[in-house]
Amino acid sequence: MVNIGYQASHEQFSPSQLLDFVKLAEQAGFDLINSSDHFHPWGENQGQSGFSFAWLGAAMYATALPYSMVCAPGQRYHPAIVAQAAGTLAELYPGRFKMALGSGEALNESITGERWPVKQQRNQRLLESAQVIRKLFAGETVNHSGLVTVSNAKLYTRPRVAPLLYCAALTPETAAWAGTWADGLLTAQQPITRLKEIISAFNDNGGAGKPLALKVQLSYAATEAEALDGAWHQWKTNIFAGTVLSDLATPAHFDAMSKFVKPDDMHAHVHISADLHVHLKWLLEYKTLGFNDIILHNVNRSQEAFIRDFGEVVLPAFKQAGDNNAHQQHGARK
Repeated sequence: MVNIGYQASHEQFSPSQLLDFVKLAEQAGFDLINSSDHFHPWGENQGQSGFSFAWLGAAMYATALPYSMVCAPGQRYHPAIVAQAAGTLAELYPGRFKMALGSGEALNESITGERWPVKQQRNQRLLESAQVIRKLFAGETVNHSGLVTVSNAKLYTRPRVAPLLYCAALTPETAAWAGTWADGLLTAQQPITRLKEIISAFNDNGGAGKPLALKVQLSYAATEAEALDGAWHQWKTNIFAGTVLSDLATPAHFDAMSKFVKPDDMHAHVHISADLHVHLKWLLEYKTLGFNDIILHNVNRSQEAFIRDFGEVVLPAFKQAGDNNAHQQHGARK
């Protein structure tokens, strides 16, 4: 079975609003929640940036779903603090929390005033951070000197089962590297051929058999015009190449970059439609690639209608398609 998740976007909504949305998502039949983790939004139109770790404690108490989040240890977060925060959540809610670690964006990390490293150094810092976090989960006293420094750190409150540490990767090169150390892979919506390359790179370099997760950007609304306008208003700052997105330091930079983005430009980056069956068709294409989790991010502001309508139509049809495939495969084996 493929789990369908709801994206809790801290860049776009206040923590109290997101708490209401995840309750609705649970009632509607979503299988999991994924939380973003930003210090700044991607642009002034988004307008929020709640603290994910604090919100997760409340959201996981208010619902019974499993949760995940993307986190970038190494600059804004010391890896020992990430281990402490994640360990606390995993102790409170056993088996319900995992993290996807990423190399981060200057938008969030450069607030420390430290130099923003090049990608190769960010990846090395991420790997060191993951190693530190795992050792702390295991109860070790950690001393480490490298791109991160740790002195006599020991985690006294630890979960019985350590959370999985996925890697967030958007290119085959990063996915290949992630396969050597990560517990799973999180990637984002791209053309099918590109996603196949990313999955193959991960699997061929140690990732085979590990879980795969995909975040899908979509815009669903009552009309095509509303869906398009909502995507453009909220997500036009997010359509640039990762090499650009990772190096811009402030929301103002993103707003300046998106000044000449036209509404029709959004179709290449966001699945935009007012037709639920069109959205279902898109999701079923991703299902064939072998993802364990598919996280849906409705990038416009119409969250309640999205949760309700997908819960009534898309989620049941998606799961029914999975049941039918399972029955066909069982029949073939017999």
